Amino acid sequence: MLSNTFIQRPDLYGAIESSIRRNPVTALLGPRQCGKTTLARLFAPKPENRFDLESPVDLIRLQPQSRYGVLSGLEGVVVIDEIQQIPELFAELRVIVDDPLCRAQFLVTGSASPELVSRTSETLAGRVHFIEAGGFNLLEVGTSQWSRLWLRGGFPRSFLTAPSEDEDASREWREDFLKTYVMRDIQRLAGGALSPETLAQFLKLIAHFHGQFWNRNEAAATLNVDAKTVQRYVDILAGAYLLRLVPPYERNVGKRVRKAHRLYLRDSGLLHTLLRIPHFDALKTHDRCGASWEGFGVEQVMRVLGGGQDCYFWRTHAGAEIDLIVPTSHGVLGFEFKASTAPTITRGTHEAVADVGVDQLFVVHSGEQEFPLGEKIIALPISRISRLKAREEGLTS
Repeated sequence: MLSNTFIQRPDLYGAIESSIRRNPVTALLGPRQCGKTTLARLFAPKPENRFDLESPVDLIRLQPQSRYGVLSGLEGVVVIDEIQQIPELFAELRVIVDDPLCRAQFLVTGSASPELVSRTSETLAGRVHFIEAGGFNLLEVGTSQWSRLWLRGGFPRSFLTAPSEDEDASREWREDFLKTYVMRDIQRLAGGALSPETLAQFLKLIAHFHGQFWNRNEAAATLNVDAKTVQRYVDILAGAYLLRLVPPYERNVGKRVRKAHRLYLRDSGLLHTLLRIPHFDALKTHDRCGASWEGFGVEQVMRVLGGGQDCYFWRTHAGAEIDLIVPTSHGVLGFEFKASTAPTITRGTHEAVADVGVDQLFVVHSGEQEFPLGEKIIALPISRISRLKAREEGLTS
């Protein structure tokens, strides 16, 4: 059962609204079931202006011989869901929006297709603006809900499943999502190179790599498959917005740094499903709790800061590290993530702050108090993460 709560998403809604005013085509991209369709349809109240390319009825409406006439005759915002199902539509949209008589703006959604961005960029160059949509974030659900969001993840049907004290239904939804989406769609995109049994093992392996350095050769040896095949699945999962690969921060400071990427499952709920973590008490005592908190923190910080920034990590071979580095127009921000109510930092963290030239380091923790930990270093509760957005907006104004 789902609760009747409707979660407002003002930042995402505002970004779409602004893009529609400025661009003939807006592409809303993200994983399946993250709420793209619900959000997109708010902009197209007329049923005739909505097309779901996984619906047989809408596929009939957009048959090749008639689709140009149908789409070119519409006015206002036109929503086309899962546009990657008909790749040739990109070229037809270019012709339609270039017509001076066109009176429509197109809002298209897409998922599960790593080639979607490149295909759209090439065909609709200068006409399209991309917006990334994920599951709910802390600013949308309320920072007081951080523990529920951390455990369940941000997919609407997982987060909103009621009653709140019963985690079985939420966990079952995530299990079904992995079976139907990852085991079916991702497998199809990868050409079925792994057997279903090996793919299931691969997903569990990904969960155990979460927060660690990605080593495709080690993963391939564990699964007894080719390293290129393993990397192909990782690339597809990243292109489908399910994985985040964080590269090292390149800075010539005369110290040897780790070159491998760090890998994170972007939704903490899916991670907990793969790790068989059933409830919050089990999460707090699990040996991967710290890694889970780090990944959760990385996603929330990137979402609060707008998601458009590049992000990195820093770790020297001597052990000095910063979990997340985000260069902004106002300086370089650093983040450490501690699943503790009273976080501390090491000498290596101080060294890393100096080496990287971080303007401000935030140690994001699960407690309630904000306090200084040193020069340029602040312990920031996850419940006050909105301060990051206020900081950036204050510096801009």
